Amino acid sequence: MTREGLEARGTGRILILACGALAREILAIRDASGLAHIDLHCLPAILHNRPERIAPAVEAAVRARRADYDRVFVAYADCGTGGALARTCEGLGVEMIAGPHCYAFYEGLETFAARDEIDAFYLTDFLCRQFDAFVWEPLGLDRHPELRDMYFGQYRTLVYQAQADDPDLTARAEDCARRMGLAFERRFTGFGALEGAVRGA
Repeated sequence: MTREGLEARGTGRILILACGALAREILAIRDASGLAHIDLHCLPAILHNRPERIAPAVEAAVRARRADYDRVFVAYADCGTGGALARTCEGLGVEMIAGPHCYAFYEGLETFAARDEIDAFYLTDFLCRQFDAFVWEPLGLDRHPELRDMYFGQYRTLVYQAQADDPDLTARAEDCARRMGLAFERRFTGFGALEGAVRGA
């Protein structure tokens, strides 16, 4: 254990190990709530494009950092890991956010499930900012726009779950819907269950 770790243990310091897509929101919640005892370490959000890599990456990060903290909390939902992340967290003895993905915990698990929107494509604030890097370019649509209907033909609506009341992000989300050929709907969710998870970490 590092000297800093020896000083940190027993002082109530908590590490939140999070998906990079949640970094801005977690820091906003932490700072607004005066939770100075919480540190944040994020893994690359691009791991969502290879969800089989999430659980091993989380395990490695927890093992590398947990000795310096009294507690570690994992700010991921299942995120396409098919239960692998939950099994990993259970084996490590750390908690994680309940739910299938951030779209569900932002909106509320019961509300999201009740909607049963199989034809909706979801965006968060993060994905509005990173749409080209995480969606458009990896799918090759910047080079082959004719593939749009093949990828998005089964969707009817782009649902923008807004964490912040930001007109610029709303405009970006509307542009994403236009480019995808989808109807647009904006829902202000705020931080949803993420806020309680961070405050209770």
